[in-house]
Amino acid sequence: MKLYGVTGWKNAGKTGLMERLVTEITGRGYSVSTVKHAHHTFDVDHPGKDSHRHRVAGASEVILASRKRVAHMIELRDAQEPSLSDLLKRLGPVDLVLIEGYKRDRHPKIEAHRAETGNPLIALEDETIRAVASDVPLELDRPVFELDDTKAVADFILKEVGL
Repeated sequence: MKLYGVTGWKNAGKTGLMERLVTEITGRGYSVSTVKHAHHTFDVDHPGKDSHRHRVAGASEVILASRKRVAHMIELRDAQEPSLSDLLKRLGPVDLVLIEGYKRDRHPKIEAHRAETGNPLIALEDETIRAVASDVPLELDRPVFELDDTKAVADFILKEVGL
């Protein structure tokens, strides 16, 4: 399984870039899965729904299934957050897994950067960042792409992973 990350600070354009990359790369005939790290409490379930009621009642895992999709929710309670490598083991086989976030993990990444956020470039301190997608020109020791040039970013990632 080939892995490539999209990282960056909050509001840097990571999610938009991820969305465009999934569309571009699947449009080329490759299968893609994604993993996104969230730094906050989130819920994919809604109060009042049966699956939410199961979870609130104390279920450790809830699988919600239909003929269109399956959702597997695991309530960690006081357990440690699973590592990225543990999460990747749960995925079915695909050509490429795009990972949003997970800045500190050691897989290859592209950094999304928007100047207006005022945040420093992570790439200056992290050699796992192989390129930067930015809304302003930058002079770096690695490739820099226009943040909205999805085709060029996809070409770069696919070449990097050998697809």
